[in-house]
Amino acid sequence: MPTPQTAKTAAQRLDATVNALDSRIRGIRRFLHAHPEPSGEEFQTTAYLADLAQDAGLDFRIPRAGRGLIIDAGARDAPRRFALRADIDALRLHDEKSVDYRSRATNRMHACGHDAHTAMAAGAVLALAECADAMPADFAWRAVFQPEEETATGALAMIEDGAIEGIDAIIALHVDPVLSVGEIGYRHGALTATCEEFHITIEGRGGHGARPHTTDDPVPAAALAVQMIYTLVPRSVDAHAPTVVSIGMIEGGVNPNVIPNEVILRGTIRTIEPGGEDTVRTRIQEVLEGIERAAKVKCRLDTPYRIGGVRNDMAVTNRCLKAARDLVTGDNLVPVPRPSMGGEDFAHYLDHAPGCMLRLGVGFPGQPVRHLHSNTFDIHEDALAIGAKVLARSLLELHAGPLDEKHGG
Repeated sequence: MPTPQTAKTAAQRLDATVNALDSRIRGIRRFLHAHPEPSGEEFQTTAYLADLAQDAGLDFRIPRAGRGLIIDAGARDAPRRFALRADIDALRLHDEKSVDYRSRATNRMHACGHDAHTAMAAGAVLALAECADAMPADFAWRAVFQPEEETATGALAMIEDGAIEGIDAIIALHVDPVLSVGEIGYRHGALTATCEEFHITIEGRGGHGARPHTTDDPVPAAALAVQMIYTLVPRSVDAHAPTVVSIGMIEGGVNPNVIPNEVILRGTIRTIEPGGEDTVRTRIQEVLEGIERAAKVKCRLDTPYRIGGVRNDMAVTNRCLKAARDLVTGDNLVPVPRPSMGGEDFAHYLDHAPGCMLRLGVGFPGQPVRHLHSNTFDIHEDALAIGAKVLARSLLELHAGPLDEKHGG
């Protein structure tokens, strides 16, 4: 356990090193922004990060899929090891900004800030490596650069490859354009929703559009399913428990004059209360059973994946806040009033170790918000050094003593 003076000296060294690395961190972010790779294709991003780690003399390994990176540093026999995580994948979206670092790939864009997450984590890693001689003797850490966050499969794959083994706590940042640069959002307990994807397959009997009476038309059955789900599900859950069901895809038919055999609906269930998705799923199944009888079709409900909600651990969050408090003024530590209904597969790591995700302000003061997942998304790059310091300092702070505060928040 470091003494207060040792920890203070190490933190000051980290801050100074990140400041010296500021232009390099911005360069990393701009390179990644200009060369985005969507989920499942992050090979060159992985190679780029591997080169950074190798040049810094760090031990790393690439998971079996050939995408993502796990770096371990510090005392091998340390009694505790803490991790930071960053996601590296981009979205399939066209970049409409007019900047030098605009995406050079068609319909590929870092519109969720993963380039910034990666650059900040890389900055923290480089600073930690450079300041190794100033760290406590038992200081040990891991950096997890994860692919496929946008498809909610990357965290599980990294966990299978040992990313969370031997880790006592894990931390992460997510950029937030609603918060201005210099602000940090925090919340104890629930931060994001449980998110479950569902597919509804409605099988009927197709035929000629001029003779619908000879068919069992799945199209009106699908329309009825959408209407009833949107009408009845909200009436079936506690109004005090945030719940969102959205259908984002409807697929069926290939010709305007042919009634198809099948229509597929795809959507998501998002809830905050533990187990809330079970209630919604049961109600959707009941709706489909009624439609089967009324429309003479067969309905099948599948749920291909589920992400639990991110629940920030009380003790880990307080340590991260202590680290952040030395970097921004008290007024710029902003409580997040309610959980987001978005999903975040960082939650999978929290099934194995306590952790915390903070929101980092990247908004441009006095300018319109450039929202996540939009074609014009961008960040105020002054936030990058702040984020790198928060990550590095938080790992140091986690080593300050046992995490014996009440968990969960």
